[in-house]
Amino acid sequence: MTTQTSTTSQAARDAVAKVSTGLFIDGQWSEAASGARFNVVNPATEEVIATVADGGPEDAQRAIETAGRVQKEWAATAPRERSEILRRAYDLIMARQDELALIMTTEMGKPLAEAKGEVAYAAEFFRWFSEEAVRIGGDFSSTGDGKTRILVSKEPVGPCVLVTPWNFPLAMGTRKIGPAIAAGCTMVFKPANLTPLSSLALVDILIEAGLPAGVLNVVCTSKASSVVSPWMSSGIARKVSFTGSTAVGVRLLEQAAEHVMRSSMELGGNAPFIVFEDADLDRAVEGAVAAKMRNMGEACTAANRLFVKRSVADEFARRLAERLGALTVGDGAEPGTDVGPLVEEKALTKVQELVDDAVAKGAEVVCGGARPERPGYFYAPTVLSGVSPESDLMNEEIFGPVAPVVPFDTEEEVTRLANDTPWGLVGYLFTQDVDRGFRMGEALEVGMVGLNTGIVSNPAAPFGGIKASGLGREGGRVGIEEFLETKYLAMPRT
Repeated sequence: MTTQTSTTSQAARDAVAKVSTGLFIDGQWSEAASGARFNVVNPATEEVIATVADGGPEDAQRAIETAGRVQKEWAATAPRERSEILRRAYDLIMARQDELALIMTTEMGKPLAEAKGEVAYAAEFFRWFSEEAVRIGGDFSSTGDGKTRILVSKEPVGPCVLVTPWNFPLAMGTRKIGPAIAAGCTMVFKPANLTPLSSLALVDILIEAGLPAGVLNVVCTSKASSVVSPWMSSGIARKVSFTGSTAVGVRLLEQAAEHVMRSSMELGGNAPFIVFEDADLDRAVEGAVAAKMRNMGEACTAANRLFVKRSVADEFARRLAERLGALTVGDGAEPGTDVGPLVEEKALTKVQELVDDAVAKGAEVVCGGARPERPGYFYAPTVLSGVSPESDLMNEEIFGPVAPVVPFDTEEEVTRLANDTPWGLVGYLFTQDVDRGFRMGEALEVGMVGLNTGIVSNPAAPFGGIKASGLGREGGRVGIEEFLETKYLAMPRT
């Protein structure tokens, strides 16, 4: 492993300076009612790069009232018009890919090449849902006795509360905003306070794309409950879409129950990554790098527990350590960086505590295992072998570049270990046995399975989990259904 040091570049500062940093309500930028602002920090340098308007309950109320007032008019907009707004926004995002990636890297830390990949991924949600907007359908049939016609139509669910996490600051926004626009829903949107700039840059793009005033209302805040709780209790919002921790998701579901709100929850994960003895080990190692190191491991889809057949476990751990140990750690904006910083000091401390606990319970550090001596919230890519199932990192989301390798002996054993978790977002399998691949894919208690691949996210696929990993799906053909209600009209035959 090599490291680099740097300060926030002038190019990054210039890109950030172009971003509007107020609240966006009813088509206008404004300061928070309190006048307060909060800092945004570059995690690679620990420097403050911007201040953002810090919204509160009064701002939240103004935003949700705007969304409620505009809903009827927006719902009546032609599907083709909504489609073309999204398509123009897609084109604008792609035209500004380099600038948006630099903003993202500066506020969040991921390497610039990976940030550019997220920009393209984020844009694709707008293109996908621009096509879905004009394909919202219904049904026509008759009752069994032939006496009544059944006409089924789809209508927008109404004003939506959208809450996104810090780890994919652009894509998580477009994944929710895209289907809401396509379906004809107005929105109130709270980006994460650690990474608000990418979302705010997206607002300017949507304005330029022609989104009418009041359809999207954005309130950033340093205290999420001061904004989200008024939205949830308003009686105006009809849906909540949240990506984040299971603990927060449970609280939002409790609040949603008060007004029987539609809910989409993409929550935590504890993904198993299973390698059988017949796997192509080189392919499995590359899959592990993709599933573990994307976003420095700060992803709900990250491979959290690497179960490897005992006969190949040592060799797999050696190859993975060799691969991760050769990665360059540094400021994501610097050329040649493979691994950026974690998002904040608290995240860094948690990762170190999880590694220390695993080592205390018998794990061996094959590579990494410590914080480099340099400014920024960096952690060395780490491989641990001989990890005890009792270790905390086997039972919590690591959210860092740490890969614990655990040997297993039988298919039945690894199935039990993989499913022994309250979460069920994604699982990964590496085997060249087709029957085993299907069998294990069906046995894993998850919403998504990667078979001989470490990447499952795609706008064309239904993303989501089961158990404590959430409710509903985002993306794919079903993604827009989360923002639509079904209405049935009975017409007697006379």
